[in-house]
Amino acid sequence: MSTVDNEARLLLRRMFDAAIAAAQPALCVPPALPAAPKGRLIVIGAGKASAEMARAVERNWAGPLTGLVVTRYGYAVPCERIEILEAAHPVPDAAGLQAARRILDRVQGLSADDTVLCLISGGGSALLPLPLEGITLADKQQLNQALLQSGASISEMNCVRRHLSSIKGGRLAAACHPAKVVTLLISDVPGDDPRDIASGPTVADASTCADALAIIQRYCIPLPPRVMEVLRSGRGESVKPGDPRLAGHEVHMIATPQMALEAASRVAAEHGVAVHVLGDSIEGEARDVGKVMAGIALQAARRGQPFRAPCVLLSGGETTVTVRGTGRGGRNVEFLLSCAITLQGQPGVYGLAGDTDGVDGQEEIAGACITPDTLTRAWRAGLRPADSLDNNDGHGFFQALGDSVITGPTLTNVNDFRALFITGN
Repeated sequence: MSTVDNEARLLLRRMFDAAIAAAQPALCVPPALPAAPKGRLIVIGAGKASAEMARAVERNWAGPLTGLVVTRYGYAVPCERIEILEAAHPVPDAAGLQAARRILDRVQGLSADDTVLCLISGGGSALLPLPLEGITLADKQQLNQALLQSGASISEMNCVRRHLSSIKGGRLAAACHPAKVVTLLISDVPGDDPRDIASGPTVADASTCADALAIIQRYCIPLPPRVMEVLRSGRGESVKPGDPRLAGHEVHMIATPQMALEAASRVAAEHGVAVHVLGDSIEGEARDVGKVMAGIALQAARRGQPFRAPCVLLSGGETTVTVRGTGRGGRNVEFLLSCAITLQGQPGVYGLAGDTDGVDGQEEIAGACITPDTLTRAWRAGLRPADSLDNNDGHGFFQALGDSVITGPTLTNVNDFRALFITGN
């Protein structure tokens, strides 16, 4: 590996690490803690960052508290007063079902003097799979698998989930009434809409069963008649804005994709490299976004337009992968593989893309990186890049090259990080 290659990789990895560090609960939870209530403080929560958020609460709360949160397998951290449960993500399991029931039980019988502190981060939808009456866990599992493979956006997925749940779409907050509810959110969704973070268990929802039904029909997702009946009858309507049970509810967005991108930008600036943030909420098919971003990088490398090298093009958001092959998927590696194919070995263009939670798709791999010789090394290894892309096998491709980015559990989640570094060399 040349010195230039090594330095480019190191800078991109430092930027990614800075993005993750900026969203750590230990940094962003303490300033958002509520005032001590007259009654009890009950801590509940769900998401990939919820356990670390709970630990931050414990370390910065002087008074008594009790609580229960659920996080992804492998993401638990030691807590003394808040019980930490683990369950499956992205496809829910029985442990998640039991955790959701216990969380609902925990907020029964509260008074107006009590405060419920709800810690919500990305991944909470799968970790709180408590269906409406008449719907089974198997139904929810089938739905999640179908949605993940459909190409639907995260907003569309969560609209459907809200209308088939006993806990999402504001229902958890309604169950806490008359206690005060304070929700701390770490956003992993484009646009930072609170309804879409873990499908909004403590947030009022203006969308309807008819909206959810339209999404199911749009993506031709087959569901059992009992599930369709919930949507067609309107029985799955969520808690709407103006509901008195949510009066006085506070919602605080404590970490976002934009904050992570700004932290990464500061790292590049310290190295004298200009940074251009192209957006924190970019969506679309991962391979299509890869082509577009590569096209911008090519114009910058060859023409100095719209930006002069050296520079970094940063973006965040959540792309989608419509699974057609038999590969292992991963939207960040699919983005990068498409990027590399479009760049065709353009000198001086490097890239890194990864999920800030450390898991791209269903793999314990955050993402990968590309270099000007990615395609050359692939061909030498007997890989056919276009075939790997067609098979949705970005993880297999980059693992074979030794270019995977592995962080382990990051204990936070502010969605995807994508960086293209045009060195000008």
